Amino acid sequence: MTTDKRSRVLIIGAGFGGLNAAQSLVNKKVDVTLIDRHNYHIFTPLLYQVATASLDPSEIAYPIRATTHNWPNVDFAMGETVAIDPTSKQLDIRVDDQIHKLAYDYLILACGSTTHFFDMPEVATYSQGIKDLSEAVKLRNHILKQIERAVWNKDHEYRQASVTIVVVGGGPTGIETAGALYELSQQILSEFTRTDERIKLKVILVEAGDCLLKPYTPRLQGSAKEQLESLGVEVVLNDPLVEASKEHVSLKSGREIKTKTLIWAAGVKGSPLGELLSVPLVRNGQVPVLPTTEAIGLQDVYVVGDMAYLQDDNGESYPMLIQVAKQQGHLAAENILRRESGTSQKTFKYNDRGSMATIGRNRAVAWIYNRVPLTGFLAWFSWIFLHLIWLFGFRNRLNVLINWIWYYFAQDRAVRLIFEPEKLIDEKVQHSQ
Repeated sequence: MTTDKRSRVLIIGAGFGGLNAAQSLVNKKVDVTLIDRHNYHIFTPLLYQVATASLDPSEIAYPIRATTHNWPNVDFAMGETVAIDPTSKQLDIRVDDQIHKLAYDYLILACGSTTHFFDMPEVATYSQGIKDLSEAVKLRNHILKQIERAVWNKDHEYRQASVTIVVVGGGPTGIETAGALYELSQQILSEFTRTDERIKLKVILVEAGDCLLKPYTPRLQGSAKEQLESLGVEVVLNDPLVEASKEHVSLKSGREIKTKTLIWAAGVKGSPLGELLSVPLVRNGQVPVLPTTEAIGLQDVYVVGDMAYLQDDNGESYPMLIQVAKQQGHLAAENILRRESGTSQKTFKYNDRGSMATIGRNRAVAWIYNRVPLTGFLAWFSWIFLHLIWLFGFRNRLNVLINWIWYYFAQDRAVRLIFEPEKLIDEKVQHSQ
Protein backbone atom coordinates (compact mmCIF):
# COMPACT_ATOMS: atom_id res chain seq x y z
CA MET A 1 0.00 0.00 0.00
CA THR A 2 1.39 3.43 -0.95
CA THR A 3 0.68 6.84 0.50
CA ASP A 4 1.19 10.34 -0.80
CA LYS A 5 1.73 11.79 2.67
CA ARG A 6 4.89 13.86 2.79
CA SER A 7 7.06 13.99 5.88
CA ARG A 8 7.26 17.31 7.71
CA VAL A 9 10.63 18.73 8.67
CA LEU A 10 10.81 21.54 11.22
CA ILE A 11 14.03 23.57 11.40
CA ILE A 12 14.52 25.84 14.41
CA GLY A 13 17.00 28.63 13.74
CA ALA A 14 17.68 30.57 10.54
CA GLY A 15 21.40 30.95 11.02
CA PHE A 16 23.97 29.39 8.73
CA GLY A 17 23.20 25.82 9.80
CA GLY A 18 19.42 26.16 9.60
CA LEU A 19 19.38 27.98 6.26
CA ASN A 20 21.81 25.51 4.74
CA ALA A 21 19.64 22.61 5.91
CA ALA A 22 16.51 24.24 4.47
CA GLN A 23 18.24 24.98 1.16
CA SER A 24 19.38 21.35 0.92
CA LEU A 25 15.72 20.26 1.16
CA VAL A 26 14.40 22.58 -1.56
CA ASN A 27 12.31 20.75 -4.19
CA LYS A 28 12.61 17.48 -2.27
CA LYS A 29 9.62 15.33 -1.31
CA VAL A 30 9.28 16.79 2.18
CA ASP A 31 7.49 19.83 3.58
CA VAL A 32 9.76 22.17 5.50
CA THR A 33 8.96 24.89 8.03
CA LEU A 34 11.82 27.17 9.09
CA ILE A 35 11.25 28.82 12.48
CA ASP A 36 13.12 31.76 14.00
CA ARG A 37 12.30 34.43 16.59
CA HIS A 38 13.56 37.07 14.14
CA ASN A 39 12.43 37.61 10.56
CA TYR A 40 15.98 38.10 9.33
CA HIS A 41 19.23 36.21 8.94
CA ILE A 42 22.29 37.90 10.49
CA PHE A 43 25.73 37.73 8.92
CA THR A 44 27.38 37.38 12.30
CA PRO A 45 31.04 37.82 11.18
CA LEU A 46 30.31 41.50 10.56
CA LEU A 47 28.47 42.28 13.80
CA TYR A 48 31.59 43.94 15.17
CA GLN A 49 31.50 46.39 12.23
CA VAL A 50 28.00 47.45 13.28
CA ALA A 51 29.28 47.90 16.83
CA THR A 52 32.19 50.04 15.64
CA ALA A 53 30.10 52.28 13.35
CA SER A 54 31.37 50.87 10.04
CA LEU A 55 28.12 49.34 8.81
CA ASP A 56 24.40 49.87 9.29
CA PRO A 57 22.48 46.92 10.82
CA SER A 58 20.40 46.53 7.65
CA GLU A 59 23.56 45.85 5.66
CA ILE A 60 24.36 42.60 7.47
CA ALA A 61 20.79 41.37 7.94
CA TYR A 62 18.62 39.84 5.22
CA PRO A 63 14.87 39.04 5.40
CA ILE A 64 14.33 35.31 5.67
CA ARG A 65 11.21 35.42 3.52
CA ALA A 66 13.20 37.08 0.74
CA THR A 67 15.41 33.99 0.76
CA THR A 68 12.70 31.32 1.06
CA HIS A 69 9.95 32.75 -1.18
CA ASN A 70 11.37 30.91 -4.22
CA TRP A 71 11.68 27.64 -2.31
CA PRO A 72 8.28 26.01 -3.06
CA ASN A 73 8.28 23.41 -0.27
CA VAL A 74 9.77 25.69 2.42
CA ASP A 75 7.66 27.94 4.67
CA PHE A 76 8.89 30.42 7.26
CA ALA A 77 7.25 31.09 10.62
CA MET A 78 8.41 33.78 13.03
CA GLY A 79 8.03 32.73 16.63
CA GLU A 80 9.86 31.62 19.76
CA THR A 81 10.17 27.93 20.59
CA VAL A 82 9.21 27.43 24.23
CA ALA A 83 8.71 23.65 24.46
CA ILE A 84 9.87 20.53 22.63
CA ASP A 85 8.23 17.14 23.18
CA PRO A 86 10.33 14.48 21.40
CA THR A 87 7.91 11.75 22.51
CA SER A 88 4.84 13.21 20.81
CA LYS A 89 7.06 14.94 18.20
CA GLN A 90 5.56 18.35 18.77
CA LEU A 91 6.74 21.91 19.38
CA ASP A 92 5.16 24.83 21.23
CA ILE A 93 5.80 28.11 19.44
CA ARG A 94 4.97 31.42 21.13
CA VAL A 95 3.80 34.28 18.95
CA ASP A 96 3.12 37.33 21.13
CA ASP A 97 1.05 35.85 23.98
CA GLN A 98 -0.35 32.88 22.05
CA ILE A 99 1.03 29.34 21.88
CA HIS A 100 0.88 27.45 18.59
CA LYS A 101 1.56 23.71 18.36
CA LEU A 102 3.46 22.22 15.42
CA ALA A 103 3.95 18.52 14.77
CA TYR A 104 6.97 17.12 12.97
CA ASP A 105 8.37 13.94 11.51
CA TYR A 106 11.93 15.23 11.68
CA LEU A 107 13.35 18.10 13.73
CA ILE A 108 16.58 19.99 13.07
CA LEU A 109 17.85 22.25 15.86
CA ALA A 110 20.19 24.97 14.58
CA CYS A 111 19.80 27.68 17.21
CA GLY A 112 23.43 28.71 17.47
CA SER A 113 25.08 29.90 20.65
CA THR A 114 24.91 32.51 23.36
CA THR A 115 27.55 34.32 25.40
CA HIS A 116 29.34 32.26 28.05
CA PHE A 117 30.29 34.24 31.17
CA PHE A 118 31.89 31.27 32.99
CA ASP A 119 29.87 31.75 36.18
CA MET A 120 30.89 35.41 36.55
CA PRO A 121 27.58 37.23 37.15
CA GLU A 122 29.24 40.64 37.55
CA VAL A 123 30.72 40.32 34.07
CA ALA A 124 27.27 39.51 32.70
CA THR A 125 25.94 42.63 34.42
CA TYR A 126 28.59 45.15 33.44
CA SER A 127 29.90 43.93 30.09
CA GLN A 128 28.76 44.60 26.53
CA GLY A 129 28.24 41.75 24.07
CA ILE A 130 28.31 41.41 20.29
CA LYS A 131 26.17 38.32 19.70
CA ASP A 132 23.22 39.87 17.87
CA LEU A 133 22.10 43.08 16.17
CA SER A 134 20.57 44.64 19.26
CA GLU A 135 23.77 44.11 21.26
CA ALA A 136 25.90 45.53 18.44
CA VAL A 137 23.77 48.68 18.17
CA LYS A 138 23.70 49.04 21.95
CA LEU A 139 27.51 48.84 22.05
CA ARG A 140 27.86 51.42 19.27
CA ASN A 141 25.57 53.81 21.17
CA HIS A 142 27.47 53.20 24.40
CA ILE A 143 30.91 53.91 22.91
CA LEU A 144 29.80 57.08 21.11
CA LYS A 145 28.03 58.36 24.24
CA GLN A 146 31.11 57.77 26.39
CA ILE A 147 33.16 59.90 24.01
CA GLU A 148 30.56 62.68 24.05
CA ARG A 149 30.41 62.60 27.87
CA ALA A 150 34.19 62.86 28.07
CA VAL A 151 34.00 66.18 26.24
CA TRP A 152 31.83 67.71 28.96
CA ASN A 153 33.71 66.40 31.97
CA LYS A 154 36.92 68.22 32.92
CA ASP A 155 38.11 65.59 35.40
CA HIS A 156 41.06 63.82 33.78
CA GLU A 157 40.47 60.46 35.52
CA TYR A 158 36.79 60.41 34.54
CA ARG A 159 37.59 61.34 30.95
CA GLN A 160 40.26 58.68 30.61
CA ALA A 161 37.95 55.99 32.03
CA SER A 162 35.26 57.06 29.57
CA VAL A 163 37.53 56.52 26.59
CA THR A 164 39.31 53.38 27.85
CA ILE A 165 37.85 50.23 26.33
CA VAL A 166 38.73 46.74 27.56
CA VAL A 167 38.07 43.87 25.16
CA VAL A 168 38.29 40.40 26.73
CA GLY A 169 39.01 37.47 24.43
CA GLY A 170 41.85 36.80 22.02
CA GLY A 171 39.83 34.98 19.39
CA PRO A 172 38.76 36.44 16.02
CA THR A 173 35.89 38.48 17.49
CA GLY A 174 38.11 40.01 20.15
CA ILE A 175 40.98 41.02 17.89
CA GLU A 176 38.70 42.26 15.10
CA THR A 177 36.75 44.39 17.56
CA ALA A 178 39.89 45.78 19.21
CA GLY A 179 41.43 46.74 15.88
CA ALA A 180 38.24 48.32 14.57
CA LEU A 181 37.77 50.31 17.78
CA TYR A 182 41.23 51.81 17.59
CA GLU A 183 40.72 52.81 13.97
CA LEU A 184 37.36 54.31 14.92
CA SER A 185 39.05 56.40 17.58
CA GLN A 186 41.68 57.68 15.17
CA GLN A 187 38.99 58.86 12.77
CA ILE A 188 36.38 60.46 15.02
CA LEU A 189 38.48 61.80 17.89
CA SER A 190 40.21 64.20 15.53
CA GLU A 191 36.88 66.02 15.50
CA PHE A 192 37.31 66.80 19.21
CA THR A 193 40.60 68.70 18.89
CA ARG A 194 38.94 71.99 19.90
CA THR A 195 38.52 70.79 23.48
CA ASP A 196 40.96 71.96 26.14
CA GLU A 197 42.46 68.49 26.53
CA ARG A 198 42.90 66.13 23.60
CA ILE A 199 40.81 62.98 24.00
CA LYS A 200 42.67 59.77 23.21
CA LEU A 201 40.91 56.44 23.10
CA LYS A 202 42.76 53.58 24.77
CA VAL A 203 42.00 50.01 23.69
CA ILE A 204 43.22 47.09 25.83
CA LEU A 205 42.82 43.50 24.64
CA VAL A 206 42.94 40.97 27.48
CA GLU A 207 43.51 37.26 26.84
CA ALA A 208 43.71 34.65 29.62
CA GLY A 209 45.97 32.36 27.58
CA ASP A 210 49.53 32.80 26.36
CA CYS A 211 48.64 33.69 22.76
CA LEU A 212 46.01 35.18 20.48
CA LEU A 213 44.07 33.05 17.98
CA LYS A 214 44.89 29.74 19.66
CA PRO A 215 44.03 27.43 16.70
CA TYR A 216 46.40 29.31 14.37
CA THR A 217 50.11 28.68 13.81
CA PRO A 218 52.63 30.39 16.12
CA ARG A 219 53.75 32.60 13.22
CA LEU A 220 50.20 33.88 12.61
CA GLN A 221 49.59 34.29 16.35
CA GLY A 222 52.67 36.45 16.62
CA SER A 223 51.73 38.41 13.51
CA ALA A 224 48.26 39.15 14.88
CA LYS A 225 49.78 40.51 18.10
CA GLU A 226 52.31 42.62 16.22
CA GLN A 227 49.68 44.06 13.88
CA LEU A 228 47.40 44.98 16.79
CA GLU A 229 50.24 46.65 18.66
CA SER A 230 51.28 48.53 15.51
CA LEU A 231 47.81 50.09 15.55
CA GLY A 232 48.21 51.16 19.17
CA VAL A 233 46.19 48.42 20.90
CA GLU A 234 47.66 47.21 24.20
CA VAL A 235 47.69 43.39 24.25
CA VAL A 236 47.68 41.66 27.65
CA LEU A 237 48.37 37.89 27.71
CA ASN A 238 48.35 35.33 30.55
CA ASP A 239 46.31 37.63 32.78
CA PRO A 240 42.60 36.73 32.96
CA LEU A 241 39.92 39.12 34.09
CA VAL A 242 38.67 38.22 37.57
CA GLU A 243 36.38 41.10 38.55
CA ALA A 244 34.21 43.67 36.85
CA SER A 245 32.21 46.68 37.98
CA LYS A 246 30.65 49.76 36.44
CA GLU A 247 33.84 51.77 36.94
CA HIS A 248 36.73 49.30 36.59
CA VAL A 249 37.92 45.77 35.85
CA SER A 250 40.54 43.77 37.73
CA LEU A 251 42.98 41.21 36.33
CA LYS A 252 44.45 38.17 38.08
CA SER A 253 47.84 39.91 38.35
CA GLY A 254 46.21 42.58 40.54
CA ARG A 255 46.15 45.23 37.84
CA GLU A 256 43.08 47.45 38.00
CA ILE A 257 41.91 49.25 34.86
CA LYS A 258 39.57 52.22 35.16
CA THR A 259 37.01 51.85 32.38
CA LYS A 260 33.34 52.33 31.63
CA THR A 261 33.35 49.93 28.67
CA LEU A 262 33.99 46.20 29.00
CA ILE A 263 33.41 44.14 25.84
CA TRP A 264 33.15 40.40 26.46
CA ALA A 265 34.30 38.20 23.58
CA ALA A 266 35.82 35.42 25.64
CA GLY A 267 33.46 32.53 25.10
CA VAL A 268 30.19 31.10 23.85
CA LYS A 269 27.98 28.19 24.80
CA GLY A 270 25.17 26.31 23.12
CA SER A 271 21.73 27.88 22.86
CA PRO A 272 19.50 27.41 25.94
CA LEU A 273 17.00 25.64 23.67
CA GLY A 274 19.12 22.53 24.11
CA GLU A 275 17.72 22.29 27.64
CA LEU A 276 14.23 21.77 26.19
CA LEU A 277 15.28 18.35 24.89
CA SER A 278 15.66 16.96 28.45
CA VAL A 279 18.87 15.11 27.58
CA PRO A 280 22.26 15.41 29.32
CA LEU A 281 24.27 18.33 27.96
CA VAL A 282 28.02 18.80 27.98
CA ARG A 283 29.60 21.49 30.12
CA ASN A 284 29.21 24.35 27.63
CA GLY A 285 25.54 23.62 27.04
CA GLN A 286 25.95 21.69 23.79
CA VAL A 287 23.86 18.66 22.84
CA PRO A 288 25.89 15.45 22.31
CA VAL A 289 25.20 14.07 18.82
CA LEU A 290 26.08 11.01 16.78
CA PRO A 291 28.32 11.39 13.70
CA THR A 292 25.06 11.52 11.70
CA THR A 293 24.21 14.72 13.71
CA GLU A 294 21.29 12.91 15.44
CA ALA A 295 20.87 13.84 19.10
CA ILE A 296 22.02 10.96 21.30
CA GLY A 297 19.03 9.31 23.00
CA LEU A 298 16.38 10.92 20.78
CA GLN A 299 14.69 9.74 17.61
CA ASP A 300 14.27 11.94 14.53
CA VAL A 301 15.99 14.92 16.18
CA TYR A 302 19.10 16.39 14.54
CA VAL A 303 21.29 19.07 16.11
CA VAL A 304 23.80 21.09 14.08
CA GLY A 305 26.23 23.98 14.41
CA ASP A 306 27.12 25.62 17.71
CA MET A 307 24.48 23.59 19.57
CA ALA A 308 26.02 20.24 18.60
CA TYR A 309 28.82 18.49 20.47
CA LEU A 310 30.71 16.04 18.29
CA GLN A 311 34.33 14.92 18.55
CA ASP A 312 36.70 14.52 15.60
CA ASP A 313 39.12 11.61 15.06
CA ASN A 314 41.56 13.20 17.52
CA GLY A 315 39.00 13.40 20.30
CA GLU A 316 38.62 17.17 19.96
CA SER A 317 35.19 18.78 19.66
CA TYR A 318 34.48 20.53 16.39
CA PRO A 319 34.84 24.32 16.69
CA MET A 320 31.86 26.66 16.80
CA LEU A 321 32.41 28.01 13.30
CA ILE A 322 30.18 28.93 10.37
CA GLN A 323 31.85 26.30 8.17
CA VAL A 324 30.97 23.55 10.66
CA ALA A 325 27.37 24.76 10.96
CA LYS A 326 26.83 24.90 7.20
CA GLN A 327 28.31 21.47 6.58
CA GLN A 328 26.39 19.87 9.45
CA GLY A 329 23.16 21.52 8.30
CA HIS A 330 23.61 20.06 4.84
CA LEU A 331 24.42 16.62 6.30
CA ALA A 332 21.34 16.60 8.55
CA ALA A 333 19.12 17.41 5.57
CA GLU A 334 20.83 14.78 3.42
CA ASN A 335 20.44 12.13 6.14
CA ILE A 336 16.72 12.87 6.45
CA LEU A 337 16.34 12.36 2.70
CA ARG A 338 18.38 9.15 2.89
CA ARG A 339 16.10 7.86 5.62
CA GLU A 340 13.08 8.75 3.51
CA SER A 341 14.51 6.70 0.65
CA GLY A 342 15.51 3.81 2.91
CA THR A 343 19.28 4.18 2.49
CA SER A 344 21.93 4.38 5.20
CA GLN A 345 22.92 7.71 6.69
CA LYS A 346 26.27 9.42 6.20
CA THR A 347 28.59 10.52 8.98
CA PHE A 348 30.14 13.96 9.39
CA LYS A 349 33.47 14.61 7.69
CA TYR A 350 34.62 18.18 8.21
CA ASN A 351 36.14 19.95 5.23
CA ASP A 352 38.26 22.58 6.97
CA ARG A 353 38.85 25.49 4.58
CA GLY A 354 40.91 27.44 7.06
CA SER A 355 40.35 30.55 9.17
CA MET A 356 40.96 34.27 8.92
CA ALA A 357 40.63 37.38 11.03
CA THR A 358 40.96 41.03 10.08
CA ILE A 359 42.77 43.40 12.42
CA GLY A 360 42.27 46.70 10.67
CA ARG A 361 42.93 48.53 7.44
CA ASN A 362 45.46 46.45 5.44
CA ARG A 363 45.96 44.21 8.47
CA ALA A 364 44.78 40.60 8.85
CA VAL A 365 45.90 37.00 9.27
CA ALA A 366 44.61 34.00 7.31
CA TRP A 367 45.26 30.25 7.41
CA ILE A 368 43.91 28.99 4.06
CA TYR A 369 43.00 25.29 4.12
CA ASN A 370 45.36 25.05 7.10
CA ARG A 371 48.25 25.06 4.63
CA VAL A 372 48.78 28.59 3.32
CA PRO A 373 49.53 31.34 5.89
CA LEU A 374 48.81 34.93 4.86
CA THR A 375 49.39 38.16 6.73
CA GLY A 376 49.00 41.88 6.12
CA PHE A 377 47.39 43.29 2.99
CA LEU A 378 47.00 39.98 1.13
CA ALA A 379 45.22 38.37 4.09
CA TRP A 380 43.07 41.50 4.50
CA PHE A 381 42.08 41.52 0.82
CA SER A 382 41.23 37.78 0.97
CA TRP A 383 39.05 38.46 4.02
CA ILE A 384 37.22 41.28 2.17
CA PHE A 385 36.64 39.13 -0.92
CA LEU A 386 35.33 36.06 0.91
CA HIS A 387 33.03 38.00 3.23
CA LEU A 388 31.43 39.76 0.28
CA ILE A 389 30.78 36.37 -1.34
CA TRP A 390 29.29 34.87 1.83
CA LEU A 391 27.05 37.87 2.57
CA PHE A 392 23.34 37.33 1.79
CA GLY A 393 21.65 39.52 -0.82
CA PHE A 394 23.01 41.54 -3.76
CA ARG A 395 21.88 44.85 -2.20
CA ASN A 396 23.75 44.06 1.01
CA ARG A 397 26.91 43.11 -0.89
CA LEU A 398 26.77 46.33 -2.92
CA ASN A 399 26.15 48.56 0.12
CA VAL A 400 28.90 46.92 2.15
CA LEU A 401 31.35 47.16 -0.74
CA ILE A 402 30.58 50.88 -1.23
CA ASN A 403 30.99 51.55 2.51
CA TRP A 404 34.29 49.67 2.62
CA ILE A 405 35.62 51.55 -0.41
CA TRP A 406 34.54 54.88 1.11
CA TYR A 407 36.11 53.97 4.44
CA TYR A 408 39.36 52.84 2.77
CA PHE A 409 39.93 56.05 0.86
CA ALA A 410 38.14 58.65 3.01
CA GLN A 411 38.85 56.91 6.34
CA ASP A 412 35.41 57.96 7.56
CA ARG A 413 32.99 55.72 9.45
CA ALA A 414 29.61 55.45 7.72
CA VAL A 415 27.30 55.15 10.74
CA ARG A 416 28.04 57.32 13.78
CA LEU A 417 24.52 57.83 15.06
CA ILE A 418 23.45 57.50 18.68
CA PHE A 419 19.97 56.15 18.11
CA GLU A 420 17.98 54.42 20.84
CA PRO A 421 14.42 53.79 19.59
CA GLU A 422 13.32 51.84 22.66
CA LYS A 423 14.40 54.68 24.96
CA LEU A 424 12.57 57.21 22.79
CA ILE A 425 9.39 55.16 22.99
CA ASP A 426 9.67 54.90 26.78
CA GLU A 427 10.15 58.66 27.06
CA LYS A 428 7.08 59.34 24.90
CA VAL A 429 4.98 57.06 27.07
CA GLN A 430 6.17 58.81 30.25
CA HIS A 431 5.39 62.28 28.84
CA SER A 432 1.89 61.21 27.81
CA GLN A 433 0.99 60.04 31.30
